[in-house]
Amino acid sequence: MSTTQQSAATTQEQLTIDGYVAGRWVIDPVHSEVAFTVRHLMVSKVRGRFVRFAGDIVTAANPLDSSVAVEIDMASVDTADAGRDEDLRSSAYLDVAQFPHMRYRSTGIRAVDGRVTVDGELTLHGVTRPVSLDVDVNGIGENGKGGTVAGFSARTQISRSDFGIDLRLPMTGGGVVVGDRIDIALEIEAVLAA
Repeated sequence: MSTTQQSAATTQEQLTIDGYVAGRWVIDPVHSEVAFTVRHLMVSKVRGRFVRFAGDIVTAANPLDSSVAVEIDMASVDTADAGRDEDLRSSAYLDVAQFPHMRYRSTGIRAVDGRVTVDGELTLHGVTRPVSLDVDVNGIGENGKGGTVAGFSARTQISRSDFGIDLRLPMTGGGVVVGDRIDIALEIEAVLAA
């Protein structure tokens, strides 16, 4: 075992969450958001989101044994500009005709030094790569309708070229029109299934 592995193993913590309930949770798309940000023209950022997605979270007796699976409809991309959205759906970028869905499946959960990380596999544009999410558990409570809800925030960054989306539009004087790094931010509210 390497020094790094030993350090990670010795700092792994038990995860304690107030109001924790084991069970299957369904992501509520009305109260959730799958958003992204990318650099544009090397001077600003463009923000967007995916409108249609679905997923389940299964919380185990030990929170570190829990899992998540999500599927996102790539045609539902929305950057508040119809022309740009059509461009993103084209074969130059997301190629939604050939790759209509993006999927994420967790492979493990870690709690180290007070931080929760969900490790998993992201399949995008026909390519599957490991992607880890930094997660905040925002709370578990009642929804006022007799149900139980849980809230999570998560962040990660991916390289679009790692997933075969490597169109480069160089700018005069250096740089590119659209950056390679994509910041992803998730706000998830899930409802405990009956």
